[in-house]
Amino acid sequence: MSTATVVTGLGVTAPNGLGTEEFWKATLAGESGLGPVTRFDAGQYPSRIAGEVSDYVAEDHIPSRLMPQTDHMTRLALTAADWALADAGINPEEMPEFGIGVVTSASGGAVEFGQRELENLWSKGKEYVSAYQSFAWFYAVNTGQISIRHKLRGPSGVLLTEQAGGIDSIGQARRHIRKGFPAVISGGVDAAICPWGWVPQIASGLMSTVNDPARAYLPFAAEASGYVPGEGGAILITEDERSARDRGASKIYGEIAGYAATLDPAPGSGRPPGLRRAAENAIADAGLTPADIDVVFADAAGVPELDRAEAAALAGVFGPHGVPVTAPKTMTGRLLAGGAALDVATALLSLRDGVVPPTVNVTAPAPDQPVDLVTEAREADLRTALVLARGHGGFNAALVLRRAARPDSR
Repeated sequence: MSTATVVTGLGVTAPNGLGTEEFWKATLAGESGLGPVTRFDAGQYPSRIAGEVSDYVAEDHIPSRLMPQTDHMTRLALTAADWALADAGINPEEMPEFGIGVVTSASGGAVEFGQRELENLWSKGKEYVSAYQSFAWFYAVNTGQISIRHKLRGPSGVLLTEQAGGIDSIGQARRHIRKGFPAVISGGVDAAICPWGWVPQIASGLMSTVNDPARAYLPFAAEASGYVPGEGGAILITEDERSARDRGASKIYGEIAGYAATLDPAPGSGRPPGLRRAAENAIADAGLTPADIDVVFADAAGVPELDRAEAAALAGVFGPHGVPVTAPKTMTGRLLAGGAALDVATALLSLRDGVVPPTVNVTAPAPDQPVDLVTEAREADLRTALVLARGHGGFNAALVLRRAARPDSR
């Protein structure tokens, strides 16, 4: 019988830090990566603030042969996967031939690559469209390129549930590990800071139009006016615990103890949103009760109506102000398919170091949102964490993480 599913490696590419420890240092210090958009001219759009991975130089990380066939999104994902494998101490060549799978999350695919090639088509003609357009835009491209780069032949897939996808990909990875596969690369990285990725988000009516980076994204605050998008995310190495210990894994960040996903009912049905049910089911799946949860990493939409719904769900599960709640994504923005994966990585680092990172720029939650919002880094004896995410279209996902003993503590 399979043992627990644990996380043994992390790779982070975030607007406020490249690499896991740089990101974590910046996050604990409350350093934000939000600022005016520079990847394109956003002056004509109502929303002009984003979280960009500005210090990433692709040529330092990606082989030259891959540069013409990859988008900024996929380059970030490949880099994060390289770092995660190195962090876990895994050499794929030493694993069973079909031993490592890849399951990532996606939203719209590599939209920046697609936009550029469509511009070539419209302005120059079909002869100027890259042959790589046939796959480089595809929403499964990160899974495919990671698999090819490392010659991985285990089960693969992609989850398209927008912001909830990072959690869903980890839940799917756990399913594969329970079936007997020793390791799965999971998580998500996204990047859609280009006109083709920008306009659909504006059309949702959920983006902030405030042009002050410190005031644009204020989840749970009375001044909340929408979210700020960002790019990046996290790739995680999930493993069967027994396999990880047998191969001598140098670290275990934590255990994937519980997972659940729900879908919101149709608008006007009179039925409540599904976020509370996802949280309760994930806690039950972990064999825990709400009283066992030490911290919640919130979805934190930054939209007043959605924030109130999440606050109500948290109060329903834990009671008003019943558990510390944090939203460190205020330093990165919402990363679409990369957001929940980055929250999971952040939660694992919190469990490792016994500290809850802050929700920056928010001094206190609105009076009608009874949450214990952590606005400054808070030390605590953390054993478990609940990570919540909602994807556009009614997707809800919840993941319970448990602090795990180190391999050398057997």
